[in-house]
Amino acid sequence: DGIFVDSFQSIFDAQYKEAFDKAGIWYEHMTIDKMMSFAMRSSGGFIWALKNYDGDIQSEMVAQGFGSPELLSSLILGPDGKTVLAEVHTRASTSAETQSRGKPAINPVSCIFAWMKGLTQRAKLDGNQQLKTFAEKLEAATIETIEKGKMTKDLVVSGATGAKQAEGAFLSSEEFIDAVAEMLQEKLVRGAKIMYTLTDEAPMLATYAFLPVIRAFTQKSGIEIELSDISVAGRVIATFPDRLPADKVQRDELKALGDLCKTSVANIIKLPNISASTPQLRECIAELQSQGYAVPDYPEDPQSSEEKDIKAKYSAILGSAVNPVLREGNSDRRAAVPVKNYAKKYPHSMGKWAPTSKTHVAQMSEGDFYGSEKSVVVEGACEVRIELAASDGTTTVLKAKTALLPGEVIDASFMSKKHLRAFFKKEIADAKAKDVLCSLHLKATMMKISDPIMFGHMVEVFFEDVFTKHADTFARLGVNVNYGFGDVVAKIAKLPTNEAAAIEADIKACYANQPELAMVNSDKGITNLHVPSDIIIDASMPAMIRSSGQMWTPGNKLKDCKAIIPDRCYAGVFHECIENCIKNGAFDPKTMGTVPNVGLMAQKAEEYGSHDKTFEVKKPGTMRVVNSDTGAVLLVHEVEEGDIWRMCQTKDIPIQDWVKLAVTRARASGAKAIFWLDSNRAHDLNMIQKVKKYLPQHNTEGLDIEIMGPVEACRLSCDRAREGKDTISVTGNVLRDYNTDLFPIIELGTSAKMLSIVPMLAGGGMYETGAGGSAPKHVEQLVEENHLRWDSLGEYLALAVSLEDLATKTNSLKTKLLAQCLDEATSRFLDANKNPGRKTGEMDNRGSHFYIALYWAEALGAQSQSEPLRTQFARIAAELKANETIIINELVKCQGKAVDIGGYYHPDPEKVEKVMRPSAIFNAILTLGTNW
Repeated sequence: DGIFVDSFQSIFDAQYKEAFDKAGIWYEHMTIDKMMSFAMRSSGGFIWALKNYDGDIQSEMVAQGFGSPELLSSLILGPDGKTVLAEVHTRASTSAETQSRGKPAINPVSCIFAWMKGLTQRAKLDGNQQLKTFAEKLEAATIETIEKGKMTKDLVVSGATGAKQAEGAFLSSEEFIDAVAEMLQEKLVRGAKIMYTLTDEAPMLATYAFLPVIRAFTQKSGIEIELSDISVAGRVIATFPDRLPADKVQRDELKALGDLCKTSVANIIKLPNISASTPQLRECIAELQSQGYAVPDYPEDPQSSEEKDIKAKYSAILGSAVNPVLREGNSDRRAAVPVKNYAKKYPHSMGKWAPTSKTHVAQMSEGDFYGSEKSVVVEGACEVRIELAASDGTTTVLKAKTALLPGEVIDASFMSKKHLRAFFKKEIADAKAKDVLCSLHLKATMMKISDPIMFGHMVEVFFEDVFTKHADTFARLGVNVNYGFGDVVAKIAKLPTNEAAAIEADIKACYANQPELAMVNSDKGITNLHVPSDIIIDASMPAMIRSSGQMWTPGNKLKDCKAIIPDRCYAGVFHECIENCIKNGAFDPKTMGTVPNVGLMAQKAEEYGSHDKTFEVKKPGTMRVVNSDTGAVLLVHEVEEGDIWRMCQTKDIPIQDWVKLAVTRARASGAKAIFWLDSNRAHDLNMIQKVKKYLPQHNTEGLDIEIMGPVEACRLSCDRAREGKDTISVTGNVLRDYNTDLFPIIELGTSAKMLSIVPMLAGGGMYETGAGGSAPKHVEQLVEENHLRWDSLGEYLALAVSLEDLATKTNSLKTKLLAQCLDEATSRFLDANKNPGRKTGEMDNRGSHFYIALYWAEALGAQSQSEPLRTQFARIAAELKANETIIINELVKCQGKAVDIGGYYHPDPEKVEKVMRPSAIFNAILTLGTNW
């Protein structure tokens, strides 16, 4: 014992005394007899360290002091900090004193706590937030159940309630467990409400018209709808509170939503937002500054530490900044049955395909991410660093710390600058020789580091003569090719007239010598190479396929084109779809099947989480991923200056959830499910092994599930769709993004009509509402003509599922009926074809909101399960129906004139509300009906 005393004291004095003194707490050794008397006199509040035998005896004494040994938890932690033994302290018994009313009344608290401790440790090791939250709430629910007087016989007999109780007050073991479960459920849903996001462009404008409808219909049922601003402007404002007066400061809504996503009560309706390119961010900053917000300029080339800090803060807003924060679950995206039926009844137009079409996809054969990819699965938790060991002998740490979890898949790959530029040059010449439009298709918004760099290389190669001749002038002007050719045009406009004219003449000559470029806006001379964010591949490629495989020429005519998609990882999918159309003609929306998607995206999976681990190589040498603990090199590449290198991560828990979701959807739909994984690709090979490992954990009897390469999977899915058969595409993060635009645009004419559900790992849910690729054109039309053609069907679908989830968690009949009746209203809305028209003078987005409100009210007024809802909404429905002609007339007659909304990125709320809610009668019925 003396050795124990001396060891404890020396360790305490050397390592802990100073911290203890600072915290106002103490440590000392006492003999067991002195400690016993101290404990008996004490009111608690201390930790008692004992050796094994004394610990057994004294822990029993302490437990009896609280009323029962069943309140004691026992936890043994191994020296590695990982291995835990959580045990039930007392033995089971079937004696008479453990019975109540003839049923077992054994106190199960120690068993519950043993499980809770074990689950907590498992959650810690796996980084499993959902499990951690569950364990914490299970502990709290158990304690609160006892504190409210619900307990087994032993606690009542011991006087834990403060008074003797009758036999009937005892709970049996099962009754106590039920009481804890009820309390746990209450804690899991406590604080549940619907978070509705305010985003950008057309979806944001539609929110001003639809949100008042939602609140009017839900307020009396006690449903809280909270608006959360995650727009680009909102995020910029929230980033610089120290530079703004108190009345302009805005909290970081994105961070708050991100934290909410890690809880079981998350219920978020997520509208499309801008994945801002640098030019868009600069425009947003300028607009805010003009409105009196003293946010700093975006530093192009930061020199001081302050400028570097500013750029780092702005970098967190660029590109795909929102989705990785919120997507704490995998994606279930599909066309709802009423939507699919609508598409068959009212098929959208499809361009005809000719078997002689020259349209094709061009992809690299070497030197791309696909060809260089390496992948490993990490066995245990560790940290790695990313470093460049340059050929000149220097080593630069590019990212010092990346934490990895057991079973995590990490990959590294690089795009060769030399091979990329040679590929661009070859394909440009080939487009000229074949007389097809030249077009580039990347994702500079989501892949905000790598793709703008590749875009810049294409601009330089296409306009090589211009850049060579005017290199000094462009350097003086600060031209940045990563912002697109539009940056060149904007910068030379600042030159003296003669100097600018000379450059413009050389640009004109370049256009004449090179193949025609596909146009984004022929009328305004905006080419495919002007702005990186104008050619988002998952929007541009499906639109081209829908339009006979053609894009617009500078002369405003459609023409076959070369679609340049450098990396082979996913280019083959678009190639296969085009070849399928050339061989078989256009798809027929009236008869084709559907291709829903189960997408792996939780916790920044794969390439879409690689931004902070993507680098443009500054010196030739060796890129390495090194285990910081052991020094072992996990991944290595020999690279040259200008190459683009990246590392990606995919955690094991999301992979397991992805496999489970795929099986769940295959079972629910009865459709064939295909995992799109390429055995010739390093990352996918590891993923295939995991899928084969986790599939047997689920009941797949009677299901048709296969693993195929993306090209083969696309070919089979297209063939089956033509036969009217449904095929679930089970894909990684990037193909999730591509497929959920490609197939919906072919099937439905837009991806905005898709139902998108994200079941969170922590038990909550997020409901996404379509794509915003065409949203800028919608805003332009509204401002010029006061007509908003944005389709809010996605919002209607998402709201119904959101309400359904809330009803389940809160056990609310009214909320359940609101969800069911909204589904009925949406089906009727589609059947009546009340979607917004594209042209001024037709019913637009605001008219669609009126009809969804009318049909929703009529459905609620017709149901018989809730008399208060029936009475309230029968009256609302009657008023809306009686004033239908007047209201629609007000919503249409206001069109045809320019309107002022006070800004593009940060419009004036009062001005927007005035524009988006022009019907006084409709507004009045919603306001008054809230309290009917």
